[in-house]
Amino acid sequence: MIRVLQLSDPHLLADPEGLCRGRQALACLQHAWEQSLTQVGARPDLLLISGDLCQDESWGGYVHLRALLERWAVPVALLPGNHDHAALLRAALGRKAWLAPDVLPLAGWGLLLLSSHRPGAVEGWIDPLQLDWLRHQLERADRPLLVALHHPPVAIGSPGLDGIGLSDPQQLLDPLLACDKVRGLVFGHVHQHWQGCLPRPNAAAPLPLWGCPSTLAAFAAAQACPLGHADWPGGRLLELASDGVISTRLLRWRPWEPA
Repeated sequence: MIRVLQLSDPHLLADPEGLCRGRQALACLQHAWEQSLTQVGARPDLLLISGDLCQDESWGGYVHLRALLERWAVPVALLPGNHDHAALLRAALGRKAWLAPDVLPLAGWGLLLLSSHRPGAVEGWIDPLQLDWLRHQLERADRPLLVALHHPPVAIGSPGLDGIGLSDPQQLLDPLLACDKVRGLVFGHVHQHWQGCLPRPNAAAPLPLWGCPSTLAAFAAAQACPLGHADWPGGRLLELASDGVISTRLLRWRPWEPA
């Protein structure tokens, strides 16, 4: 069993005590890590932070993230979001974490990291070169795959978010749905729990999709929170079993407050 902890949308700032949406983003991310370990009961095999890492797209914000990751000492995969600077992210963390696009081997599984970052835009995209790379990875896949990107590839039913998801999502979904090795897809961006599925051509089992809450603040929920706390920060634990099945557990905790 491989355990992946997904955190998302921390929106860090150059100022370590700086406020985003009225909260200290860096302290909220540290709080998220501590709360996750308490609820999960053990360190994950991998930490996935699915985008919007740095609200002000600053070098300082990525340096603060690097310091946290060095202290946590856990394998990490990072995705860029619309609130990110891809070049600074790679310069600050390229030697400390796996960065999208990439495929991580995970003891019988593969974690396929996609970058939906589009410079200067809120909505995301998968650029043509990355689509070609993705098709190649899917053609040669010999193990179950979990796919991760920042922007949702489907509308989640939120009027404020559905217009700023992934542009032209069918270009991504067509190859994913056609590959039976793809067992699930996770995303950030929406600051809330969300789950759904898409039917596959010529396959009985649909493709499951999961959205992840933010470590900072929640957006208005399109679906009811299974834990009854849609307004709390949160994360998601993904357990990848040896038989190719993914199980998930939603995590929520009270917002961080200064002592």
